[in-house]
Amino acid sequence: MKQIRSRLKPYLRFAIVGGTLFFLAKVLKDRAAEVAAIRISAVGWASLAVAIGVTLLAHIWSGWVWSWILRELDRPIGGVWSVKVYLKTNIAKYLPGNVWHFYGRIKAAIDAGVSPGTATLSVLLEQLLMAASGLLVALISALPVQAGGLPDPLRWLGFVALAAVLVGVHPWILNPLIQWVSRLKAKAKGFATVDTSTFRMKRYPLLPLLGEMGFLSLRGIGFLFTWQAVKEVHPSQIFLLLGAFSLAWLLGLVVPGAPGGIGVFEASAIALLDRSFSPGLILSAVALYRLVSILAEAIGAGLIFLESRLTANS
Repeated sequence: MKQIRSRLKPYLRFAIVGGTLFFLAKVLKDRAAEVAAIRISAVGWASLAVAIGVTLLAHIWSGWVWSWILRELDRPIGGVWSVKVYLKTNIAKYLPGNVWHFYGRIKAAIDAGVSPGTATLSVLLEQLLMAASGLLVALISALPVQAGGLPDPLRWLGFVALAAVLVGVHPWILNPLIQWVSRLKAKAKGFATVDTSTFRMKRYPLLPLLGEMGFLSLRGIGFLFTWQAVKEVHPSQIFLLLGAFSLAWLLGLVVPGAPGGIGVFEASAIALLDRSFSPGLILSAVALYRLVSILAEAIGAGLIFLESRLTANS
């Protein structure tokens, strides 16, 4: 059975990528005239500039949160160091395989004196907390939307799901989950084998969880500014857009597909917002946001590279 799964895994990835790209191509073909009609004003370009800045700030913040996760594992390390490593390696997620940014962080942490097990576990824990935060932000953003039109049972279901996520990151549940994920990730190329009996969460990771929620919130704000560049955002649409963005981002994180979630995020956002906005507008906004995200990550990596060169020459 394991051999069958390992053989089918590459084909599953290609099927997901192919399916999402086909879906996006069809939407673009059907709405090409609508997309071409969209014009970005001077205010819109300013909104895109703000979106790039906010998205870069989100990645800087996420790098700082990584140092909190290492501290939770009793391996305190400087926040400035973790931000530099995070920004330098983040752009590598667009390389084939979608693991090289993880590998770069693990290697940098090991070189800084962190044990291979703790370094690997910190990266795995970061991904788990990011996924939990993405779901939390999506659920919290959906509550005001639900209150306006959904029946009581569905509104209560949102509260139950919210409580389930908060309980799910408790060490009683998180530690066994870490062990299971660690065994899976240890098989990937370049990952160290983790002895999770030694490295366990000792307390509720409230601060890292709040930190990752801040990261998702900043990313969502960047998405709102990107949307503002092509279409004015009405205050009543803010929670809808934030909720859809968070859920689409989460799907791009967890669904095996193209590196960096390319295709999965875009297709998910279109599907989630299709009833509220025209497909052409959504496609334009998510395509612009992908460009904003890549530019922010490239600027972050470039700044760290420039800083290292200046330090070496001084």
